[in-house]
Amino acid sequence: MPPKIETDSPSSQLQTTLYESITRSLSSQRPLLTHLNADTTWLLSIPYPSPAPSARNRAFYHILIDPWLKGGQSDVAAFFSQQWHATPSSVQTIAEVEDVIRRIGDAVKGEKDGTSGVDMDDVDMGLAERGGDVIVVDAGGTGEKETEEGNTIDAVVVSHEFTDHMHKETLLEISKTVPVFATVKAAGIIRSWIHFDFVADIPRFSGDWRMSSNEMLPDWLGISRVAKPGKDLLYYHSAIMIAFPKGEEGKVEAVIYTPHGITPADLQPVADAEPRVQTLALLHGLQDISLPRAQLNKGAHNGLKAQRLLGAKYWIGTHDELKKGGGIVSWFLKRKHITLKDAIEKEKAEHGEKMKGSDLESMKDVRFEDLGNGESLLLE
Repeated sequence: MPPKIETDSPSSQLQTTLYESITRSLSSQRPLLTHLNADTTWLLSIPYPSPAPSARNRAFYHILIDPWLKGGQSDVAAFFSQQWHATPSSVQTIAEVEDVIRRIGDAVKGEKDGTSGVDMDDVDMGLAERGGDVIVVDAGGTGEKETEEGNTIDAVVVSHEFTDHMHKETLLEISKTVPVFATVKAAGIIRSWIHFDFVADIPRFSGDWRMSSNEMLPDWLGISRVAKPGKDLLYYHSAIMIAFPKGEEGKVEAVIYTPHGITPADLQPVADAEPRVQTLALLHGLQDISLPRAQLNKGAHNGLKAQRLLGAKYWIGTHDELKKGGGIVSWFLKRKHITLKDAIEKEKAEHGEKMKGSDLESMKDVRFEDLGNGESLLLE
């Protein structure tokens, strides 16, 4: 049995209410979203539609998004741009990510056979300070590896070719048999490493989410890229859409992930999708980040407009970590710290009497969550 994680370490965020949270997710057939660092690495765990694949004893399909767990990242050259996480990631290796997933699997098996499925001596059962539906899961465990068919990570999604999204050292820790879905330039670079058996270009969303599934995905799951043709050469301001069925209701919902932000008008195809797609969660940062002649992260003002267009039930902050930086780019980088309240006040000023009431009235049907390093959220 490995030693317990110290409570003052970043990994201690991964030690609360796992079994209860998984039980709720199983009973409600709702996805879990886990923030694996303070920046923009996520684990999205989507319940299999009934019946689940019993041969693998799996209840969730686990998608790892933009993995960068430790070490520095540099684009072009270190003298030009280099960054490091200011806060250590809650999991430091892919093996620890797999441990998180195995713990979810333990809880699933416990629910099926009527036992806890989790060694409660290894789980801190104190409530997370955030309370509510925000949970934290344990990266530790008994050290006993579950034997199951396939890998614990079912798929990897890479949204950009920049190395804070496509971190080579982290990606090479992942089993070569895990399928990777990446934007075109990122996919080409990842193929050049000759590591993964399957690397696919993420197709552009065409209006029908079913067209974005392929032989390496379950037929109930689609992964596509939302971007306006010809508008952005690097597709810097674009989004990844992960679409899946909503329980047994016959409806489809999606998680829209846009770490740099996307022009709201470019999301119109999602709003007009046929069959209809309900946006369950929009992952869009609050911070406005720019260089003298380039907008990098669009920030909260843009995020509020995107949320309104999509009608997202959840708005979740991402890519807002204030990282340690070096190189020429760091001298010119400008960051505006914008709060949700700031964004709402600006929109109220722009629209005048069309927006009345308290500062947060306009967000009464939306849940904004700023998930910390290691926290998880049940997307109800």
